Amino acid sequence: MEKILIVGYGSIGKRHVKNLLRESNCEILICTKQKNLKLRNKRVKIHNSLKQCLDEKPSIGFVTNETNLHVETAIKLARSNLDLFLEKPVSNSKKNINKLKKIIKEKKLIVQMGYHFRYHKCIKKIHQMILEKKIGKIISVQVENNSYLPDWHPHEDYTKSYASRDKLGGGIVLTQIHELDYLYWFFGKPKSVFSVTGKFSNLKLSVDDFSTSIIEFKQKIIAEVHLDFFQGPDFRSCKIKGTDGVIYWNSDLNQVKYFNNKKRKWEIILKLNNFQRNQMYIDEIRDFLISVKERKKTNNDLNDGIVSMNMALAIKKSAKNKKIIKVK
Repeated sequence: MEKILIVGYGSIGKRHVKNLLRESNCEILICTKQKNLKLRNKRVKIHNSLKQCLDEKPSIGFVTNETNLHVETAIKLARSNLDLFLEKPVSNSKKNINKLKKIIKEKKLIVQMGYHFRYHKCIKKIHQMILEKKIGKIISVQVENNSYLPDWHPHEDYTKSYASRDKLGGGIVLTQIHELDYLYWFFGKPKSVFSVTGKFSNLKLSVDDFSTSIIEFKQKIIAEVHLDFFQGPDFRSCKIKGTDGVIYWNSDLNQVKYFNNKKRKWEIILKLNNFQRNQMYIDEIRDFLISVKERKKTNNDLNDGIVSMNMALAIKKSAKNKKIIKVK
C-alpha cells in the first residue's frame, strides 16, 4: 500500500487527510507536534517526529505546516525522494529556494503547489475566456478579497494562528495569495508592483491586515488588487475589462458574467447552483496523484509557486519602501 506523509496537522492538513482517505487507498502518516492525538482509522498513523515518518518510507509528502517551515520541510522530504504537494505560499522568504529547486531537479520529483482556486469552476471558465480572447485586448483588472480573520476558525483563538503571526509567515498578502496566483495564471509574469500594505484595523495582529496594490503585467495590463482581514462576510470578486467587453465574477452569486460591447448587454456564461468548496481541494489532489502516477509535470509546479511568492514579497517591499518594485 502506498504511503503518503502529511507534515503539519492544522486545518488544511486535516482537510487533505480527509480527502486522501476518500480519494485513494493509501496509508497516511501524520507528522504533528500535537500530543496524544488519536484518529479512528486503521489507515492512519501518527508520529511526533519527522524521522519516524520517513523511516516508514512514504513515497509522497504533503507540506502543510507553517509557511516559514515549508522550504526546510520540503528539502528534507525531497532528499528522501518524496514527490511533493506543497501548500501555498512556497515560503515567506527566498532563503534556500534554489537549494530546493536543485534537489527536485536532480531527483526528478513531481511537485504541485496547493493553489486550489485554479480548480474553481468560475476561475477556470475565466481563464478559458481569456485564452479565447473573448473580450479582445485586456486593459485592466480589479480583484477583491475580503474576509474577517476571527471567523476563519471560530473554535480557535485567531491571535495564535499562523495567519496572524509574522514569524510564521502570516499576514494578508501571503495568506491570501490565491488572487496573485490566478492573476499570474491569467496573464503571465508581472513587471512591477506598487502597494500600500500594512496593519490598519483594530484586530490583535502583528502582521499586515490590509493591502491595495497596482500590478503591471507585461502586456500592459494593469491589475488593482485589494485584500483585507477585517471585513465580514467573506467576499471575492474579479472584473476584467477589455476592448470588446467585460468579464465579471463574485463569490456571492458564483456566476461568470460577460458584457458584450456590440450587443450592449450582460450574458451569464456559467452559474454554479450548488457550489461545494471542498471540491476544489479534491480536484487538485486527483490531478496531483495522476501526475505522480504518470510522472508528468503538474499544472502548478514549484516554479509557478515561486512567481506568486515573488509577487507577494514585492508587494510587501513596495509598501515598506514606498516605491514601485520590479518583480523578479
